[in-house]
Amino acid sequence: MDKTTNLQIDFAGLTLSGPVMTASGTCGYADELSEFMDMSNLGALITKSISIEPRPGNPTPRIVETNGGMLNAIGLANMGLERFLEEKIPVLEQLDTKILVNLAGKSIDEYVAVADRLAREEAIDGFELNISCPNVKKGGITFGTDPVLIGEITAAVKAVCQNKPLMVKLTPTVTDISVTAQAAVDAGADALSLINTFTAMVIDVEKRKPVLANRTGGLSGPAVKPIAVYLVNKVYNEVAKDAGIPILGMGGIQTVTDALEFIIAGATTVAVGTSTFVYPDTAEKITLGLAEYCKNKGISDLRELIGSLR
Repeated sequence: MDKTTNLQIDFAGLTLSGPVMTASGTCGYADELSEFMDMSNLGALITKSISIEPRPGNPTPRIVETNGGMLNAIGLANMGLERFLEEKIPVLEQLDTKILVNLAGKSIDEYVAVADRLAREEAIDGFELNISCPNVKKGGITFGTDPVLIGEITAAVKAVCQNKPLMVKLTPTVTDISVTAQAAVDAGADALSLINTFTAMVIDVEKRKPVLANRTGGLSGPAVKPIAVYLVNKVYNEVAKDAGIPILGMGGIQTVTDALEFIIAGATTVAVGTSTFVYPDTAEKITLGLAEYCKNKGISDLRELIGSLR
């Protein structure tokens, strides 16, 4: 990587080697991407969601492509806390990047229990609180649309994080995302991640039925990027900037230009999700591309670009 530009980022107390992360749910638990890229070029890896008990997720089919991206209705399928501790922590300890764990649950007590146990693991550097998944019947978005519940769950989980940063993942499916962002910040969130997917549907016109067994799924990919950039800028201007809270921006990032849009809009870091399914090394390529962009523009420190929208 070109060393003439400083890509190092201070994110909620964590020193990251660069500004690009993986988006939860698109990169597995830890090492699935290690054969495709140098993991040290990632700022952080955000694992797939972890809940107390294993979750089989929703019935299939649960993924369908669209012209502008994809819909998924995975339903937070995961191996559960105990298997994660036994099988994945040893792998995480070997990776040369920061590790954030995405937390899932059906109740506040379940979220707290998972965070409390994982906070004791040295391999884990912080958490992303998933209160915005649209594809589960309990938990997820049922918390993320109510500012009061956001405050309650954020405060409860933050209390057991043992000084490790807690990032709250926001849904775009609200009247005013700044209200929910403020609720998370007021309750102790160290960072915000946005946006999660939009609830959407694809119909099989021959069967006149939804393609997904869950009927609806979360829309991600290039189709949502302009909306995501707008919402990041809105939350940056109305909440995060004055509070000194960093934002992880995501939603359809495929290229260096996409990442730059989010950073200029106010994101301190960015996450690559859907594009990883097509090109598994997208996050690394974007990191290297950001360094090249800054070099060509005479920018010595990437942080100069954060929130620089004119």
